[in-house]
Amino acid sequence: MTPEAFYSQLEKFDIYLTDTQKEQFETYYHFLVTENEKINLTAITEKQDVYLKHFYDSSAPLLYNVIDNTSLKLLDIGAGAGFPSFPMKIIFPELHVTIIDSLNKRIKFLEALSDKLGFDTRTVTLLHGRAEDFGQDPIYRGQFDYVTARAVARLNILSELTLPFLKKNGKLLSLKASQMLDEMTEAKHAIAILGGKLGTPLDYTLPNGDERHLVMIEKKKETPKKFPRKAGTPNKKPL
Repeated sequence: MTPEAFYSQLEKFDIYLTDTQKEQFETYYHFLVTENEKINLTAITEKQDVYLKHFYDSSAPLLYNVIDNTSLKLLDIGAGAGFPSFPMKIIFPELHVTIIDSLNKRIKFLEALSDKLGFDTRTVTLLHGRAEDFGQDPIYRGQFDYVTARAVARLNILSELTLPFLKKNGKLLSLKASQMLDEMTEAKHAIAILGGKLGTPLDYTLPNGDERHLVMIEKKKETPKKFPRKAGTPNKKPL
């Protein structure tokens, strides 16, 4: 997908980028591939692939009207090189984005990228650490309208890592490339314990025909205080 094809696809969803936003995506691409030579950020580096599989794919919650351009508080868990939250922030500048990542090198990359993209520092927060630890911190627990995660963990594990951060009626948005039926069945018990309700997944395709799935879990009740458990436990002993 060329940059021009990317812009054209967004316009089909009534999203029209300014010249500044287009320049931000171009800056994002060049900084990503340059820094990727120093630290492992992504295996996808060809320009057309980055625009399709990173920039366009990250935009799905906006394209399908799950998130709008308001000052909603969005938390991105394990964002790596900033996906999906930074492309969404470029398109919808009003979003307040917080990222938690366990690797400090990636947080340093995101700090430099945020500066290059000209993001308002009052609307971007970058945190180095584990979701399990921040999820027990009252500064972050129960504070977000949305939590996003892209290829982080199976849904039963991901639910424990993310639902504690959500406000009541907030939503976890899990972007997945593969069929989710098995994971959704496996995660029902964990979701119920954590106070969530599994919604109908949004199934869609990228312009090249690749299938994608957006799984949505709404937080209906407060998550019990013992969750998330200490760092590493959700992975070792999933609910």
